[in-house]
Amino acid sequence: MTGGAGIGSPFDPDRIAALRAQLGNPVGTTPPSVPPGPTPPGAPSPAKRSDNLGAVKQLWMRAGILIAGFVALLYGIEGVDTVSDHDLDRAGIEPRQADGLWGILWAPVLHANWEHLIGNTVPVLVLGFMALLAGIGRGLAATAIIWVVAGLGTWLTGASGSVHLGASSLVFGWLTFLISRGWFARNITQIVIGLVVLAVYGSLLWGVLPGQAGISWQGHLFGAVGGVLAGWVLSGDERRNRRENRAGISASPR
Repeated sequence: MTGGAGIGSPFDPDRIAALRAQLGNPVGTTPPSVPPGPTPPGAPSPAKRSDNLGAVKQLWMRAGILIAGFVALLYGIEGVDTVSDHDLDRAGIEPRQADGLWGILWAPVLHANWEHLIGNTVPVLVLGFMALLAGIGRGLAATAIIWVVAGLGTWLTGASGSVHLGASSLVFGWLTFLISRGWFARNITQIVIGLVVLAVYGSLLWGVLPGQAGISWQGHLFGAVGGVLAGWVLSGDERRNRRENRAGISASPR
């Protein structure tokens, strides 16, 4: 018996292939590639994530190169100082002497001896690197504020006839900058970083008090003051945005 037109043979291979295509991928064929779905709202695109990772790597590299270069400069200067029978040490800060004002510029890169420099090396590398990770421009600005405040404070309050030098003023300033900037900016990540830094290096803060002879506690103290000042000054944008947000909330109708 012959079937009616349009029905076709029940063993028609074309008809069987069509049914298989409707139910799933035909046997023996490669499934078609599925294009990726849309990026969820608020999530960064793969290209954006790649750009962010590249920016972070570049920041770490630049910060590492800068602080390593600074430490190399310290060792080079101490080498010259050793060869010249420590003549460079006289360029440190001499409190309340007009000529001693030049020491504000030079004191942080001078050290009394190799032991003094070696003792400062690891804190300079670690804390200086972390300060630069706040942003190269921001880290350099913080360093400049610390440098000047520490120098002026030491020049004003140091003992008469003494000479103050060493990068420890920067170490204390970077320490308090890292601890304080998160609180000023109300940034949780920065606060956590500051707490970690405080836990690891907080014991150094005892160095702001008068103690061992020959140690410039004035440089430590005013370096720390400079770090707090830098944290406050350089968080100005965040503090201003916070005030504007509070003002906007207060002005909104209830």
